[in-house]
Amino acid sequence: MTTFALIGAGTGLGLAAARRFGTAGHTVALIARGAERLDALAAELARDGVRARGFTADALDPASLATALRTAADTLGPVEILQYSPAVRADFMKPVLDTTADDLDAPLTFSVKGPVTAVNAVRPGMRELGRGTLLFVNGGSAVRPHPERAGTSIAFAAESAYARMLHDTLAPENIHAAQLIIPGVIHPDSEHSNPDTLAGRLYALHTERDGFRHYAEALPD
Repeated sequence: MTTFALIGAGTGLGLAAARRFGTAGHTVALIARGAERLDALAAELARDGVRARGFTADALDPASLATALRTAADTLGPVEILQYSPAVRADFMKPVLDTTADDLDAPLTFSVKGPVTAVNAVRPGMRELGRGTLLFVNGGSAVRPHPERAGTSIAFAAESAYARMLHDTLAPENIHAAQLIIPGVIHPDSEHSNPDTLAGRLYALHTERDGFRHYAEALPD
């Protein structure tokens, strides 16, 4: 049995994705900052017959991500699928003219150093398995920069470039990197961007392995 590792476990998309991959037969490593929340999510998934366990880490502390992922693999089994989708902080989204160089430290750690650390932690195990999937989830500013959200626009663009390079470089090793862009707000009443539908899209990216960038819905005009 292999593991689906979710960085950014929460009650919305995170829980839905964990349930989708878990019911497909993967163990689930839930990675986020709050131990109590992780325990609650693991208990909810257990009621659905999903074996899940929480591992505390912070996307702004790359070393903690590496430790959590190594511990998860040792405890639950090798990581076959990694999803990087932690929720961004509000202070990442200052207007561009109000953004200083120092303001970019946290967004770039969050969206570049975090993913690079996570991928480097799981890639050896994927190579041993002979397969793997790397899933990156971003908002619309990853492909359409927004001047009122400078931090995420810059950091998501860098994350996108990294993920695209992984897609091209790791394909010969049967490791598939893909990005899902969610332009709008994730909401249960949304036709295309509700948690369950998005989780289904992410699972399809893993199984169908078709292309790099995908959109949950069309970018607004």
